[in-house]
Amino acid sequence: MCTCASHPAEGPAEAIASEAPASETAHSGRRAVLRAAVLGGGAAALAGLAPATAQAAQAAPGGRRPGHRGTELFLLGTAGGPPPLAARTGIASALVVNGRTYVIDAGRAAVTQFMRAGLSMPSLAAIFVTHLHADHTVDLFSFPLLSAGVVGKQGFQKPIDVYGPGSAGRLPAGPPPGSHWVEADDPVPGVADVLRLSNAAFAYSTNGFIAEHMGSDPADYVRAHEIQPPASAGASATNTAPRMDPFPVMENDDLKVTAILVPHGPVFPALAYRIETEDGVIVFSGDTARSPNVPRLADDADVLVHEAFHRDAVAAIGYPPAVVEHIGAVHTEVGELGAIGVESGARHIVISHISPADPSVLSDAGWQKAADASARKARYRGRITLGNDLDRFDVAKSKGRK
Repeated sequence: MCTCASHPAEGPAEAIASEAPASETAHSGRRAVLRAAVLGGGAAALAGLAPATAQAAQAAPGGRRPGHRGTELFLLGTAGGPPPLAARTGIASALVVNGRTYVIDAGRAAVTQFMRAGLSMPSLAAIFVTHLHADHTVDLFSFPLLSAGVVGKQGFQKPIDVYGPGSAGRLPAGPPPGSHWVEADDPVPGVADVLRLSNAAFAYSTNGFIAEHMGSDPADYVRAHEIQPPASAGASATNTAPRMDPFPVMENDDLKVTAILVPHGPVFPALAYRIETEDGVIVFSGDTARSPNVPRLADDADVLVHEAFHRDAVAAIGYPPAVVEHIGAVHTEVGELGAIGVESGARHIVISHISPADPSVLSDAGWQKAADASARKARYRGRITLGNDLDRFDVAKSKGRK
């Protein structure tokens, strides 16, 4: 469990540094540094990550089954990559644990899908971001922008926690010939500054609503916690995902969250999350090339939500060979999922963040056929299921697990 010291904020996105006791995670003997940035100056006292986090979470019913107090997994959106599609929405998932809702990534239409899944916005307790590519974050600020302070099932009136990568510290080598970097005062913001800058971009709209007595500052409803890997891992923008142990992110009465770095091209930090609940263990791979870090994090998991691309189908779209090779270098081919299941011991792999996501390029049946073939090849005895938007799974420990 990670506990951040609370200090007076000196302005928006003031950083608060702390180290987590290594003894408080079963998966790592190392120490993790978590930078917690409070987006509202008046919310500095709410920066703690321990029991205060659980107390701040909304306790309203979150799922479609009134009275359910277990754990449910919702796939809000399952498409990989930025291009918009009608058939699938952007990558986003939600866990409902004891009536509180935890969102993992916030891709295109995440807010709409959240409501379509029958989830109530007052139940939203936290959002976890795997990395800062647009297809994982485009709807991140939409949650507080559209719902903060709103009454009823469409809004929340207590602060939510957002956990995500800190700054990479530097741009990757480049840019490639014929292109240029986007001009920005800070070209490598972490998740706290992503939220702060988004709030600034909508300042005129928000201030207009405030003037009409119809709104409030979204920053007052968000606590951003920037995650950096432990120094002992030796990770950096040039060594993005070395072999390492999982490290702690947060823990409350609902769940315990640990993370590990995964390789996703030059992106740093890119994270996978392990979420442990009383009902079972759920792991989200994030975007990743095949890596020993994912099976390590997903050891004995009940559900592994894993990304996948289909090389032949991507090539059939018409991308140049160099682009297809690049996609293959930063993602996991569907044919490797069975082996990952064997290596991790995960009992059920749910495929999400699929590319290509257009069913006219590769049908759901084609995806499932490829997944089943990977299981047979690796002699994986668990289940592999192609995920679709708004799929729901009950999470339950496998027999024999404590």
